[in-house]
Amino acid sequence: MLDKPSRDEDEYFAREDVEKKRKLAYQQSEVMAEQQKEALRTLHYMKCPKCGFDLQTLKRGDVDLDMCFNCKGLWVDAGELATFERQLREAPEKRGTVMSALLRIFKND
Repeated sequence: MLDKPSRDEDEYFAREDVEKKRKLAYQQSEVMAEQQKEALRTLHYMKCPKCGFDLQTLKRGDVDLDMCFNCKGLWVDAGELATFERQLREAPEKRGTVMSALLRIFKND
């Protein structure tokens, strides 16, 4: 004759089962959140935050400027403005050429 598990054993295995399911749900929610983050990044990557058109990358020295040719918006990534300013300080003789190159971007209608 087989002995039935005790009540304590039943509770232990029930708690273990709940813990496994909780961990699985947590892992699934992390995967889903990462997938949603990637989907949003794909949807919005290199899109103008003002009008939604595609941004084009313009190389100016060591700096990549992201420009929207629709609304003429200009964006720089973190640290690029500091790089641009450093380039101007290090080469004052090029200050006019760099600034005029940037101004030409905005003057093109």
